[in-house]
Amino acid sequence: MKTLVVGLGNPYLTDDGVGVRVAYELEKVLGNWRLGSDGVELENPNPRSDVHVTEASVGGLRLMELMIGYDRVIIADAYTRPGERQPGRVHRLTLEDLRQVTPTQHSASAHDATLITALESGRALGFHLPNEVIIYAIEVENVLEFNEEPTTAVAAAIPQVVSAILQELAL
Repeated sequence: MKTLVVGLGNPYLTDDGVGVRVAYELEKVLGNWRLGSDGVELENPNPRSDVHVTEASVGGLRLMELMIGYDRVIIADAYTRPGERQPGRVHRLTLEDLRQVTPTQHSASAHDATLITALESGRALGFHLPNEVIIYAIEVENVLEFNEEPTTAVAAAIPQVVSAILQELAL
């Protein structure tokens, strides 16, 4: 199954970049090369040619375009939930779940279609789009200040999301 993993966000806006940081960590594990404990690149004995990992800071139609040709897409993104927030809490969402909740930070835009609308439009146009879309939405604390480091609670969620995505890929 051809799978795309997309880490969404801006790595220079504190917690907004959490999805991108997840993608960076996954690339280390899944790529053809990995860093050894001494910082030297070593050949990865088990690269995953069926999985492509990328980062993006787009939503809606542009995000849908990235998905063309894949059977499954896994997204990691920042999530600002209305009401009581728990920074670092991870939600595993499907597209159906996304219809019921506030969108993640980059799956909707005031100047673009929502991800759900974009996927429906793409399918209507005959594009090969994934039947399975999984979203790991990480509740965030600060998405407005410039900082290359996420807040403590959000940083602690990154390994949890990486592990969850690796489990998804093992299926």
